[in-house]
Amino acid sequence: MQAARQASARAIAVPAERPSYWTAANWGLLLAVAALVAIMLLPTPAGLPVAGHRMLALLVFAVIVWMTEALDYAVSAVVIAALMAFLLGTAPNVANPKVLIGTSAGLGMAFGGFANTALALVAAALFLAAAMTATGLDRRIALVILSRVGTEARHVVAGSMLVGIVLAFLVPSTTARVSCLVPIMLGIIAAFGVSKKSAFAGMLMITTTQTASIWNVGIKTAAAQNMVAIGFMEKTLQKTVTWLEWLIAAAPFGVLMSIALYFVMTRMMPPEIKDVPGGREAIRKSLAELGPMKASEKKLLAISLTLLGFWATEGVLHKFDTSSTTVAAVALMFLPGIGIMTWKEAQPRIPWGTVVLFGVGISLGTALLQTKGAIWLADLIVAQFGLKQASAMAILMIMSVFLIVIHLGFASATALASAMIPIIIAVLQGVSTPGINVVGMTMLLQFVVSFGFILVVNAPQNMVAYGTETFEARDFVRTGLVLTAIAFALVAILGATYWRWLGYV
Repeated sequence: MQAARQASARAIAVPAERPSYWTAANWGLLLAVAALVAIMLLPTPAGLPVAGHRMLALLVFAVIVWMTEALDYAVSAVVIAALMAFLLGTAPNVANPKVLIGTSAGLGMAFGGFANTALALVAAALFLAAAMTATGLDRRIALVILSRVGTEARHVVAGSMLVGIVLAFLVPSTTARVSCLVPIMLGIIAAFGVSKKSAFAGMLMITTTQTASIWNVGIKTAAAQNMVAIGFMEKTLQKTVTWLEWLIAAAPFGVLMSIALYFVMTRMMPPEIKDVPGGREAIRKSLAELGPMKASEKKLLAISLTLLGFWATEGVLHKFDTSSTTVAAVALMFLPGIGIMTWKEAQPRIPWGTVVLFGVGISLGTALLQTKGAIWLADLIVAQFGLKQASAMAILMIMSVFLIVIHLGFASATALASAMIPIIIAVLQGVSTPGINVVGMTMLLQFVVSFGFILVVNAPQNMVAYGTETFEARDFVRTGLVLTAIAFALVAILGATYWRWLGYV
């Protein structure tokens, strides 16, 4: 008994082991700060303004933070904005080096991206996605399409892809689309009577998320990163790409990649089961549980289809830009008498961090251009890769490889676009290629920014699907490598033929 009491006393006396607060993310933040300080301490290169030098240091800081996920994306945006205010504020003015920019002007540059119309489109798109989820219209559309496909495994795979394509036109948020489809796909897996760890389950889930990534390329309004590129085009080049122009350029890629995805997934992860009796009935049962179509769903469907019509006819039947029509559609959703959802219902469904990241990301890229940091870096890239006299096709191929490789370190295509698109624009403006279409080439390289096919951590939608535990990361990698190789080959083929005919290459 005495021994037991002594042991108990010793146990009480020993302090509990403290949890380790130093994670990989912490080290990532330290690395980012170290890189920022190291670059700022280097002598400013000739021809590069001090403000541009500091913006390049801040770009490296941002890239490391985003690659290591050292900070939440929204938090990283606030930190970057604060650093811009002081680093730019204490730097000489680019136009007049005898005076400082000032912290007020620096902060204005840090939040300048929030005045971009592309930000309005992203925010409005998030409200549309929230309305789809709140009303259940996205789930109803998915179930209706799936109820009409056969019960064979290959038909279900094709049906899931069709659902993903249809929703890409109507739900302008990749994560929202995949989040809607994941529980439906889990229900199909259960109806087939196979394990969540089966090849069929893994194939279906990977196909769902890769379809979303493919059609991020195919449709301008399908993903926020496309709006980043459009924002920079409008700000820097004073030109834009309409919804229909984007679709005409990207749809062949999306269709061909979808066909490739079907064959890659059904060959590399063949399902153990060919057919399931009652599979269609299980889907119809889920559809029946939704009940008859609610008035809010009908109103939202009408608004969405009307909006889609405005997007598709921009520059053809009218001159209303995509951002303005989308904001108008969201305004309609909140008006009395329409009442699809209230502000209180919408607010918790909106990922406000995405809006903050988007705005500051645009500001970061714009400041890089304004301080000539992007131009200096672009000149360096042009010289190192020998792009000065290169053909448009060679530039497309070299820059595509560069973007595919660097994407391996990013968990957000929006962050990647924010960091790279201003550099790409500066590179394209710095080459001597006769008649190069800077706007067209920027759009084509933005397509490549969405190639998050290889790693689970390359996109939020990948991580949503991975959270279902239906597939291993190595399955995603091995199929993703094949898809990336096919996507790169398609860029080369379309670049040499179709995109050249359109005048983009």
